[in-house]
Amino acid sequence: MRKLTVVFGLAMLAWPAAARAQERNSDVQGFGGVTVGTSTFGSAASPAFGGRVNIALTDHLQAVGEAGRLADISSPLFDLLDFSGVGVRVSAFYGEGGVRFITSPHATVRPYAEATAGFARLNANIRGLGGSTDAIVNAGLNFFNQTQPMLGVGGGVLLQSGALSVDLGYRYKTISSGDAIASAVNAGDPYHINQVRVGVGFRF
Repeated sequence: MRKLTVVFGLAMLAWPAAARAQERNSDVQGFGGVTVGTSTFGSAASPAFGGRVNIALTDHLQAVGEAGRLADISSPLFDLLDFSGVGVRVSAFYGEGGVRFITSPHATVRPYAEATAGFARLNANIRGLGGSTDAIVNAGLNFFNQTQPMLGVGGGVLLQSGALSVDLGYRYKTISSGDAIASAVNAGDPYHINQVRVGVGFRF
């Protein structure tokens, strides 16, 4: 009876730690990175930022949700002259969800791979015509902005210690250009995006 009591007591002590480890298999994070568009007309680097949540389904499978902004995803086809400073740019706000395959939640270093799908709101705007003219033209362009489907894959390494996690990753995304201004800027081709990012989050 005494041995049974000792075993029961040890089990009760170990259970909260195991429960905390299981609870911390999910995390929420903010991220920033550098995006390089590989569209037909160039590959200028631009910033990207956003937030995401990773919810544990099993020890090795997570459901992921992400929202963010891609600041400039295309080279300007309609740059009038290099010295004029006039051109068309396309940015995007997006939301997506998917699944992540990841190694053991008990490891400090956790490699992962993921696949996502969602939608991006493509926004075309003109710069360099002048303050009031830019505002008027861009107000008109808003009527041609479109929401288009987006697909993505990626991978990286999650570094974790206690409640803190750091995500070092790479993402590839493709966005349909649609049939409006954003399509014309990219000659009708989809937008292909490569992104290197760093995320910092808290596990729960």
